[in-house]
Amino acid sequence: LKRLIIAPGYMQRDFIEGNRNRHQKPFSMFFICATFSALARYWLLSSLMNYYQVTNTTELFFFRHYMVFLYIGLIPVYALLVLLFFYQSGYNYAEMGVLLLYTLSLVFLTSPFIFLSKIIWPHLDTVYIEFPLYFIITFSNFFNRIPRWRVLLISLLIMLIAFIINEIAENLVIRIM
Repeated sequence: LKRLIIAPGYMQRDFIEGNRNRHQKPFSMFFICATFSALARYWLLSSLMNYYQVTNTTELFFFRHYMVFLYIGLIPVYALLVLLFFYQSGYNYAEMGVLLLYTLSLVFLTSPFIFLSKIIWPHLDTVYIEFPLYFIITFSNFFNRIPRWRVLLISLLIMLIAFIINEIAENLVIRIM
């Protein structure tokens, strides 16, 4: 985790280049961090809903039961998206998956702490705070052979498309529940 924080992108590349004994396995890290995030968001949202006397519990149910599984299902889609936009980098589909598993692990681990800002500003949508900066830094460091301005533009486009996919998937799951 320390390397994900202080060296985003470099740590993922280090793992892909074969230095695996120093790092947690990507899927187990992702699953642990996503589960922590889902449970923490559930508890925080539950507390906020009780405090503000809100009766709609659909979002609570989603975080408690489906969030982790939804993101596990979306990882292959996101990996394909990154592969399509960074095909010239020389990395394959599985390596893009590893990059995203590690990157999303840290995002999930930090998101409950950012979600705490909802205590002060209950209508703040924190998704815009958590993702963009870390993804841009990670992608800039990981794809260091591509000009930074190009990585920045591609990263923003990928995040926009991923955000749309994520919103559609979450709304679909919530609607089905």
